[in-house]
Amino acid sequence: MLKNICGRHIKSNVCGTSVRKRVISIEISLFAHATEAPEKIERAFQNLLPSNRVEEVVLRKRTLKGEYGNPIIYYKAKITKPEITEAVLRKIGHNLSQYEKELLDRELKRRLEKGSLYLRLDKQAAYLGKYKLCNADPIHLRIRFRTSKIDSIRDICKELGMLP
Repeated sequence: MLKNICGRHIKSNVCGTSVRKRVISIEISLFAHATEAPEKIERAFQNLLPSNRVEEVVLRKRTLKGEYGNPIIYYKAKITKPEITEAVLRKIGHNLSQYEKELLDRELKRRLEKGSLYLRLDKQAAYLGKYKLCNADPIHLRIRFRTSKIDSIRDICKELGMLP
């Protein structure tokens, strides 16, 4: 537990506001293509969540058709419970390699738009319980913050272990 400049115990070292009050939501979306097993895609999604909170997060799915008529399943979840959003972000921070954290730190400004941080995580790695930034066929995350100030968002991400 930290103390702020007034000597009060706080959960955060940024302006005395806990992480839970500074993150609005996390939106997660991903696709299962015709060549992928839907249960493996769902496992990749579940591996992003704290194991004790998986049942609390609803994963909605919609079947779409690809360019050649092939079936594609679109998955989407929105997490708004503050204790789950914090736990997910801490889990990501704990599991990203030092290299991935440094890469995210360098790319932070490019990944931010109007108070939202956009991440793309490797779907195959997530299935194996690992976390890796990627661009091709990823798990999309949109992390919405109550602020749009890059320095504040950087501090929150550092506190969560997502940045070095």
